[in-house]
Amino acid sequence: MCSQIFDAFKARLHDSNSKVNQVALETMHKMIPLLKDDLSPVINMLIPAMVDNNLNSKNPGIYAAATNVIQALCQHLDNSLLLQPFCTKAQFLNGKAKQDLTEKLA
Repeated sequence: MCSQIFDAFKARLHDSNSKVNQVALETMHKMIPLLKDDLSPVINMLIPAMVDNNLNSKNPGIYAAATNVIQALCQHLDNSLLLQPFCTKAQFLNGKAKQDLTEKLA
């Protein structure tokens, strides 16, 4: 059930409409403290959706929302759940996104 919900939600994190994308990120930021480690089954799917394009966005609202989501993940989830997906994404990112994610890994 949880994965079906997040499969649908993931698309909003990639939405071409910047307002929809930003609201999805802001909503994710609010959900993380509530769901915490219950997100573990979908974290490998969600991190790429949250990071791709959003951390390199020129839209300041989207970039801020994406960094808030990454911060919330680090605060509320077991770091061992985040290590592999963060490392995988950091390998293939560039620019500010790579710098931001590498700093979180450090």
